[in-house]
Amino acid sequence: MSRLENELILAVRPPSHLYRLAGPFMRFLITGCIVSIGCLGILISQPSLASGAPQDARKPNVLQSDSTRLEKRVRDLFAGKCLECHGTDAQESHLRLDRRRSMLEGGDSGEPAIVVGDGAHSHLIALVQGKEAGRIMPPEESNRLSKEEIEVLIAWIDAGAPWHSPDSEDQKDPPLPNHWAFQPLQSPEPPSIASPFIANPIDSFILERLNEQGIAPSPVASKRMLIRRLYLDMLGVPPTPEEILSFEQDHSLEAYSNLVERVLQNPHYGERWGQHWLDLVRFAETNGFETNRERPNAWPYRDYVIRAWNADKSFFQFVREQIAGDALGVPEATGYLVAGPYDLVKSPDPSLTLMQRQNELDDMVGTTGTVFLGLTVGCARCHNHKFDPIRQTDYYAMQSIFAGVQHGERKLSFSESTLQSLAHIDERLAELRESLAPFLKDPYRFRPPVNAARNTESFPSVEARFLRFVVEDTNSGEPCIDELEVFSKEKNVALSSEGCIATASSSLPNYEIHQLKHIHDGRGGNSASWISNEPGKGWVQLEFPGAMRIDRVVWARDRDGRFSDRLATRYRIEIAETLGNWKQIASSEDRMPPSDAAWTSRYDFGRQAEIDAQRGRSLLDESLELEQRRQQLIASRTVYAGVFEQPAPSHRLFRGEPTSPRERVAPGTIAALGSLAIDDTTPEQFRRLALADWIASPDNPLTSRVIVNRVWQYHFGKGLVETPNDFGEAGIAPTHPELLDYLARYLVNNDGSLKQLHRLILHSSTYRQSSESRAESMQRDGGTQWWWRFPPRRLEAEAIRDGILAVTDSLDRRMHGPGFSGFEVELENVRHYFPKQKYSSEDWRRMVYMTKVRMERESVFGAFDCPDSSISVPKRNRSTTPMQALNLFNSPFVLQQAQLLANRLNKECGSDLGSQVERGYWLCMGRPPLPDELQDALSFIDAEGIVPFCRVLLNSNEFVFLP
Repeated sequence: MSRLENELILAVRPPSHLYRLAGPFMRFLITGCIVSIGCLGILISQPSLASGAPQDARKPNVLQSDSTRLEKRVRDLFAGKCLECHGTDAQESHLRLDRRRSMLEGGDSGEPAIVVGDGAHSHLIALVQGKEAGRIMPPEESNRLSKEEIEVLIAWIDAGAPWHSPDSEDQKDPPLPNHWAFQPLQSPEPPSIASPFIANPIDSFILERLNEQGIAPSPVASKRMLIRRLYLDMLGVPPTPEEILSFEQDHSLEAYSNLVERVLQNPHYGERWGQHWLDLVRFAETNGFETNRERPNAWPYRDYVIRAWNADKSFFQFVREQIAGDALGVPEATGYLVAGPYDLVKSPDPSLTLMQRQNELDDMVGTTGTVFLGLTVGCARCHNHKFDPIRQTDYYAMQSIFAGVQHGERKLSFSESTLQSLAHIDERLAELRESLAPFLKDPYRFRPPVNAARNTESFPSVEARFLRFVVEDTNSGEPCIDELEVFSKEKNVALSSEGCIATASSSLPNYEIHQLKHIHDGRGGNSASWISNEPGKGWVQLEFPGAMRIDRVVWARDRDGRFSDRLATRYRIEIAETLGNWKQIASSEDRMPPSDAAWTSRYDFGRQAEIDAQRGRSLLDESLELEQRRQQLIASRTVYAGVFEQPAPSHRLFRGEPTSPRERVAPGTIAALGSLAIDDTTPEQFRRLALADWIASPDNPLTSRVIVNRVWQYHFGKGLVETPNDFGEAGIAPTHPELLDYLARYLVNNDGSLKQLHRLILHSSTYRQSSESRAESMQRDGGTQWWWRFPPRRLEAEAIRDGILAVTDSLDRRMHGPGFSGFEVELENVRHYFPKQKYSSEDWRRMVYMTKVRMERESVFGAFDCPDSSISVPKRNRSTTPMQALNLFNSPFVLQQAQLLANRLNKECGSDLGSQVERGYWLCMGRPPLPDELQDALSFIDAEGIVPFCRVLLNSNEFVFLP
């Protein structure tokens, strides 16, 4: 190139800021006009050119002709120095320089190689000049571009990067991805195979592959195994012995179908399968990061999920609501969007603050991609996806949809159903107040007077760490109490043998007979009673190992009925969470005096008064319960479900750096898979609705394939696709692609009913196979890839814990509402969570209601691969570690539950050890013990006791495995 040509190129190129302000089309016009003017100037100043005089062939003038010659020079340059690595045969960094579209889109960096009309700011120029992070292209020094060659590239880009050859891709639509997951759903016909194994179409697909592998399916499992499998798989708790025997004795053809229906209608189903979903969407109730502060109003999303599964809400509607529930009448559902970690403490450095915000949005984009679509969209944050047709611009188009979502709580308006519930409650409360009025006016409508044999003090449920019974007067002498029972629902949590190990203290040094230990030893009568050392006065106190929720106290002077002296006639019962902060919950103030003559004359020796008092108490209890329900409804309208605002325009970020914005990106989705009818002017809520509708569309093949694969995985331990969050090129192809599409089409045809999908799977012979191992089949298919048996596996932490509570009869089956904590929390600015070592009845709800704390493990079951909830967990690990065995054998929780199981066996079987062993096996294993097991158990109990035997049952493989 001549010096004149170089000078002309530099002279006619407009200032770079002009290009940055102009759009691409205007840039092309500006460049064309300037180049034309420049060429005209050359012709005027050099007559030899105008007259057609011959040119020096060794110095071709690239500006002498139109853009075709400029294009040819660039093509020759690429062919000589670039196409070996970026051409037809090789595309390093996924960049081709023989295709204009590829240059416009760029390679793995996500940066377009050329910015039409702006050569100086094009990524390709930075690479050949060596200005890009120390890199220079081509990498071989001998092949580097000269300064003149670089100027040619810049001139070509400034001129609009003309590329007029027949292989131009500018006007062509991008080819559709040919990967199996992106293809439309098929409607495969089940293979036609005659076999008694085939109960429904699932079995036809499975048997076809088994036949190809030369493996026979397994016979059907026994009824005992089936019902245990079904309960543990679908409900997360074992069946009772009575349910097992009832199913075994039902010989009707509909026995199994009826069992399946009962399981699907059981509310524990939503709790069990809701937990699977909470793993996927990284749900937790703390923020994570260094402060890890609580989210006290995050639980409504958890309840929404449980209710949705129990109600069999269409999965496609379920998807839509979680992305845009605020527009669909389920505002708590958008808790999904902000279920992930959140850095509450913002950096004073603006650059780091921008990065924190990018991380929040990345969590939303990445989780949405993996959970609903099975695509690792988050990989395109910094560059084009290495394997799948997801450009960096696609990532930021999706980010633009979520850019208006911020972490935080919001107050919700009351739904129509909530308003109706509140109206019904208020109406009933008015009726109750009217019914209670006579009890408040009539002094004789008090509770019955105290009696020596039994007295009950009922009150609204409260939490207490300490309880104190204070006697202020008696009918004679020092007060005496034979037993002080404190109830949480139907369980006496004060009983020393119940494992709660409440600690008693009193105003009395122990007498020889009336010792303090008798106050809660479970024995009645004067010979097992406590007595004060002061006439008419005294107190006795119980300290629980942790806060207990209690609702009733029962006490007596002498349950044997032999003594009626020393009876407390004036008293009060107080509770405290910390010593000294006492609160009265019951007293003798609302009791009739024992010697009141009006009592016997008016109420037929007290019987009618007792009936009236019971009715009054019932009305009052209902009133208090309704008031509590009313407060819960009002409180539940504050939810951690995100706050929304119209976002600013979004830009693609060079290498994901928030301080390096590039071109503006409109809201949208993965261009190779679809498009959304939205743009920068679309309101924030409508952006999310558009994305939700696209994901949930029956025409989107990914959504239905991904969810049916997850359901299969939760039933069988692994999916038809073993990478449930990655259906892309880097994932593993399905073992049974036709079956996957059959199930996905089945879900679509049944309006997204997951219960219908469950029915199909549960009724298949594939699911009902025995889990017994067969040597020959294990050699051919040790991983059960072809489903020749039901794969047995260890249960998850929640099912193990809930199963223990179920067999000890201590499981609290209350559903919904705020959860319970597995930690003692140190309430500083930075929260410190200390796993509990003592447990009360408030800790015995299902584990799905345990407040989920990020970055912390619950003391016993956290070791069983519970997810941290920092990211989506599509499939839990199943590790085997010493800590799991030690926790399950020696933890305070299991020791306490072993004692409770021993109490249950003693209560239900009396002192007959053989009966206790048999009942224990039925409760924990779902079967009676074998003769040698019975003998070994009796020998063990004789040497170690019944409680260690119960520990053994709770630690057996048979108890913690899904058969």
